Amino acid sequence: MLSVPLHRVAVAAVGLIAMPLLGAPASAMPVPGPIHAGNTYGWYPVANRYEFVGPLGPDWKTHGDVGTQNGMLTLLSGRHGNVSATLRGSGHDRGRWEIRWRGEQYGGGHTTYRLQTALVPVAAADRHCGAQDVTFEDQRAGHNRARFSIHALPDVSYQTTVRPRGQSFTRDHWHTFAVEVTPKRISWFVDARVVATETRPAALSGVPLTVRFRLAATKGATMNRARMQMDWLRYWTLRKPDSRSTAAPHPHKVVNRSAC
Repeated sequence: MLSVPLHRVAVAAVGLIAMPLLGAPASAMPVPGPIHAGNTYGWYPVANRYEFVGPLGPDWKTHGDVGTQNGMLTLLSGRHGNVSATLRGSGHDRGRWEIRWRGEQYGGGHTTYRLQTALVPVAAADRHCGAQDVTFEDQRAGHNRARFSIHALPDVSYQTTVRPRGQSFTRDHWHTFAVEVTPKRISWFVDARVVATETRPAALSGVPLTVRFRLAATKGATMNRARMQMDWLRYWTLRKPDSRSTAAPHPHKVVNRSAC
């Protein structure tokens, strides 16, 4: 029998413990922890929170394959069509919303879904084909960048694109996305850092808004299957001021041709 010194066995064992497992699931990799915009910018106490433990209740209007899974709101797509979950209620015309989010695409060879989180007008009459939405996470599955936007009537959009610092936005990596709507500005946050702030008055609709999660398909196309999960959703009022500066680059102003 081959004899190996005990100190070498101990060193090897430590190496095995420290070594990351090849092919480990994304959920086992490092993720954004308790640090997020809500506590980084001093927004607490939270006004409303959704942890998605147990069956999805009547607070949500859903379309397609939507449910809860292991404490996460989960949207699953097929090969065609949109999947969505919209929070019911009276909404808010101002405040702070934040989610802990991950997304994934399965397979390839077809058109990619857009994974979106947006504030949309509560009243159907205010929606105008998305012309007053505030999007705080919009990305194509498998693409390592997220778009943030404000749509304003009659046909204007304020947009910016951000790449992650660290792990990619999809491939089942956890990230936090937040948006803050005040009477004078809208700011976006990714993983507890402010990435853009819009102050032009035309960008501020002032209408009550609610949260919508969506897997958006391309009409008539065969899609790659996708999944989108939210570990939690939180809402804070503007009662407490931001404890840090929200100064950040302005989004770009473009024409929004989808307004109606």
